[in-house]
Amino acid sequence: MTEHEVAHRPDDAFAEATNVRAFARAHDVGDGDELIARTTDDVEGEPDSGVDWFWDEVVDWLGIEFDEPYDAVRDDTDGPQFTDWYPGSRLNIAHNTVDRHAAGAARNRVATLWEGEDGEVRRVTYHDLARESSRVANALESFGVGVGDRVGIYMPMVPEVVSVLYGCLKAGAVAVPIFSGFGVDATATRLAEPECSVLFTADGFYRRGSTVDLKRPADEAMAEAGCVDRCVVLSRLGADAPTTEGRDVAWSEAVGGASPAYETRSLPSDATSMLLYSSGTTGTPKGIVHTHAGVQVQTAKEIHFGFDQKPGDRFFWVSDIGWMMGPWTLIGNHTFGGTVFLYGGAPDHPGPDRLFEMIDRHGITQFGVSPTAVRSLMRHGTAVVEDHDLSSLRLLGSTGEPWDEESWRWFYDHVGGGQCPIINISGGTEICGCFLMPMPDQPLKPTTLGGPGLGMDIDVVNSRGESVADTGEQGYLVARDSCPSMTKSLWAGDERYLEEYWSTFDGLWNHGDWAQKDEDGFWFLHGRADDALNVAGRKVGPAEVEGALTGHDAANQAAAVGVPDETAGTAIAAFVVLEPDHEPSDAVRGELRDAVGTELGKPFRPRDVRFVPDLPRTQSGKVVRRIIGSVHAGEELGDLSSIENPEAIDAVREAS
Repeated sequence: MTEHEVAHRPDDAFAEATNVRAFARAHDVGDGDELIARTTDDVEGEPDSGVDWFWDEVVDWLGIEFDEPYDAVRDDTDGPQFTDWYPGSRLNIAHNTVDRHAAGAARNRVATLWEGEDGEVRRVTYHDLARESSRVANALESFGVGVGDRVGIYMPMVPEVVSVLYGCLKAGAVAVPIFSGFGVDATATRLAEPECSVLFTADGFYRRGSTVDLKRPADEAMAEAGCVDRCVVLSRLGADAPTTEGRDVAWSEAVGGASPAYETRSLPSDATSMLLYSSGTTGTPKGIVHTHAGVQVQTAKEIHFGFDQKPGDRFFWVSDIGWMMGPWTLIGNHTFGGTVFLYGGAPDHPGPDRLFEMIDRHGITQFGVSPTAVRSLMRHGTAVVEDHDLSSLRLLGSTGEPWDEESWRWFYDHVGGGQCPIINISGGTEICGCFLMPMPDQPLKPTTLGGPGLGMDIDVVNSRGESVADTGEQGYLVARDSCPSMTKSLWAGDERYLEEYWSTFDGLWNHGDWAQKDEDGFWFLHGRADDALNVAGRKVGPAEVEGALTGHDAANQAAAVGVPDETAGTAIAAFVVLEPDHEPSDAVRGELRDAVGTELGKPFRPRDVRFVPDLPRTQSGKVVRRIIGSVHAGEELGDLSSIENPEAIDAVREAS
């Protein structure tokens, strides 16, 4: 791993004013590593572990309201795999995120600030949101939906999608968000497995100045799934969408005609709130089961401490409701009566500065985006940033994949003005939150994830399950204990759940990432462990190879995959997106190979370097190495439902 120097040090005034410092002071705990230790380790003389202490203490600190108190923080009689958090208690996410704000001083505060690709802007107050989500809940009850029944949400990013999410939660239904860019098969899979009886969708949406039909693929998916009895259709385009008599009903009729009054259901803490599906980039999509208590406490904790949520903030994370970051953003911010900015359109339309233009115009304070998106923006130069006033930003965020230093510094220097910390987080759909998360009061090295989040007992282990975090070795990222939001299982059953996450190491959750902690205590990720490249018996993470490639002036983006080699067993093939001012050539190819050799050692020099205009990626920005490797090897590609830009697959196939 390349040694980094500290690039960001928060000034004293900023650090002292953070929420995490206030928590540390109130509990007479030092900041940084001391606070992490207090929230994760056993403390001499204390009856509870640090994990139990923190997840009990944080409920009151965050102001989360339970309808009935819990008997204990958790019951882990059946081990960390099946921990029951806050047993005996009752609550509902929608009460904490909507009802109490609508009934109080925040009733006229903007909950959702939305902008469409065509420039339309809408503001939804907490009073409005409470009425609309109650209409959704009443509509669901009129359809016969009860507690635990599943409801699909296959909608574009419009304000109504927030009402649907909270309306489901109010009624005790299980929300199943589905990415609006999915095709028929992917959508049908996510409807069929949980047997969704109701689907919310729209006639279509705008993308890059054109209209995209959503109702027709929804119809095909419903036909394939065979379980949907009612489909509520929102008119986004005013299009003449096909209608199935007896099943389809217009939003204006089903929701618009329902009562705006509804008594939110009080539910057991372990009641299922959402079924979030993995992107499918590593095989068959997994249905991740989340509870009301778990998602509520975890998302609020991360927004409050990691992103330092304050009154008046405007939080913007580029995501879709179908990915974890969508519900995470909404629930976490709305717990505190905060304002979430949503954008319904392409991030580079009509120009590459669209995101920054909106940050400027709407006064965004926290802005999150993937490293891949940043690398794409870098190709347009700094003018896309410099033409806009971004001084409202306090914090930056990122997730989805490892950074390279050049793009991290571009984001930090040009978007954050060299002052905003980059809260680089990593966790996943499986915990609707983060294992690793830097705190905003701490110094940062380029590309770091800081360290474990508060209350998260995280480690790095070798193949024998032995901790190597303090030795500086690269190893597997694991959790030594559970957390409230950890999936209580998979919808497909416990067998696959245990096999996926708990079978590699005894009693440890294996997250599947390569991780490393440096001598100064900063944590870094090096990509998926199952992507590890074993070259002549030496393992290297593809992210390390990619970092070496993009460290060269010619390379903007890169993907490294393993290919069979008679001598070394595995060789490295690299696919590179060049900067606009560089042309493909054998000379550049040689320089890139040498850059990897210099950085990582000669055995890791790519055997093959090919140039492509783009790399296949998911909507959340993750480059899909599985697809690239399969194309290179001439193998079957498998599930392509999560790929946002399928034309890039052909580019990989034709690369030279």
